[in-house]
Amino acid sequence: MTVSSPDTATPNPLARFIPGSQDLKVITASDGFTEITVDRSRLIGVLRALRDRPELDCNLLLDVCGVDYPMNEQRFEVVYHLTSLAKGHRVRVRVPIDEDDPRVPTAYGIWKAADWFERETWDLMGIRFDGHPNLRRILTHEAFQGHALRKDYDPEKRWVLTEAETFVPDWVTEADDEEDFETQIINIGPSHPATHGTLRIVARLDGEVITRAECEIGYLHRCFEKMSETHGWAEVIPYTDRLNYCSSMINGVGYALAVEHMLGIEAPPRAQVVRVILSEFSRIMDHAVCLGATLVDVGALTNFWYFFQPREEIYTLLESCAGGRLTVSYARIGGLAHEVPADFEDQVRYLLGYIPKFVDDVDKLVSTNRIFRGRTEGIGAISAEDALAWGWTGPCLRACGVPYDLRRARPYLGYENYDFDVPVASTGDSYARYLVRLEEMRQSLRIIEQAIDNLPGGPVITDNHHAALPPKSKVYSEMEALIWHFKLIYEGIKVPAGSAYLATEGANGELGYYLVSDGGGKPYRIKVRPPCFAIFQAYPHLLDGHLVPDAIAILSSLNIIAGELDR
Repeated sequence: MTVSSPDTATPNPLARFIPGSQDLKVITASDGFTEITVDRSRLIGVLRALRDRPELDCNLLLDVCGVDYPMNEQRFEVVYHLTSLAKGHRVRVRVPIDEDDPRVPTAYGIWKAADWFERETWDLMGIRFDGHPNLRRILTHEAFQGHALRKDYDPEKRWVLTEAETFVPDWVTEADDEEDFETQIINIGPSHPATHGTLRIVARLDGEVITRAECEIGYLHRCFEKMSETHGWAEVIPYTDRLNYCSSMINGVGYALAVEHMLGIEAPPRAQVVRVILSEFSRIMDHAVCLGATLVDVGALTNFWYFFQPREEIYTLLESCAGGRLTVSYARIGGLAHEVPADFEDQVRYLLGYIPKFVDDVDKLVSTNRIFRGRTEGIGAISAEDALAWGWTGPCLRACGVPYDLRRARPYLGYENYDFDVPVASTGDSYARYLVRLEEMRQSLRIIEQAIDNLPGGPVITDNHHAALPPKSKVYSEMEALIWHFKLIYEGIKVPAGSAYLATEGANGELGYYLVSDGGGKPYRIKVRPPCFAIFQAYPHLLDGHLVPDAIAILSSLNIIAGELDR
């Protein structure tokens, strides 16, 4: 199977900075990535050079995933996606490996972010990472057999967990009696009210101080990526809604943009602007939920109910466009499902006047409140260097002083034409994360106001019938339109063979889709890069030395969404 596009691949100028590049395949892929194919024996040397060489400076590991090609001589491929915040370039490293020895050395010693990404690849693809400190299942339960994302795994196969065995970390059973004298082990979660999602934290307490912790996830795992392989490209869109369900419009738009890139098409200008407007309203909703939950967790109940009022008003706008409120499925490959309602502009302008009061009131009530600041300042602090090492993006990274926002760094949907600021803080603590999200709500309003002032006319879906259904009026009157309608319904969109990674700025950070197509009507492989997955893996390390109430305040400020985390 072809997994790259040789006709669009060109020699890459970064090759001269990669040790031994003359023996490596280094190209510029069709999605703009510097793509390096390397043998596993040289993998660590190449990865270290990518991070440490000043000319490369790939300080952020975005994702690690596996792809299964049963017909290839080397069945599996491990794929690393990296980026340099300072240089702006992006790198994809591909490592082919044999079926009879599916393993590569761990990258955990280079980027801490490799921890959970490698565990996920082991869990779902069965690729081992030599030297990984804790290589065990992460999204499926311990009684699960096989690796679900391999092509020979039956999508209908289920492994029911009939005898639940609670996971116990090794450091609990191997405790040092002297060091851990008079300490106790507690569970936080996985009940939803305790942890804002189906999350479980095992913590050791010395009095009320947490001395060690470990997380268990996977309670909400549905294997979004396996389901995607059994459905057409367009049929995946409703599944994306269930990722970050607090801002589902952004999920669908990001996926549609990735497929559109592989098809070589663009949505019409009107559809692009509507996507921006609804995505920014969704960002405001997401931040309102996060901040409201953070505040109620530290005792400020009023703000929780107060912030839900603008959220409900935004849902009314989304419902009038899409027919749904929480999971909207409004994006389409090539545009939008249908035209916005006739009063769309009036609804948008109403919200632009309605929402600022809520943001300002919470700001006045909370931002200088001594109790709130005492509960959040210095709590869960992380340095910019450590946040990058863990793979953080989004508001949590910007709270550490790193102004990385894809709408600015790698603009899409015309974001380069909008005037807005990227809010940053410097302390990297729970209070900084609150401040950044609060200001981002104001900046989203700025973007929406500019967008609605310049909303163009025209269609909201492409007229390329390789990707979008023709209008019903033509289907009923023109033979060619009828044929295209039947072909798209029965065969689905045919995406050219190849692979590409495209990311958008989700409410929690970089939401990336790595797509692999074999030229058929269904995705061969989809790998989601969920922003809060990288963020949550650092959570146990943030807890060290904090009190139990601090653990709740920290968790709320990270905004972990279980649907996005577990997929």
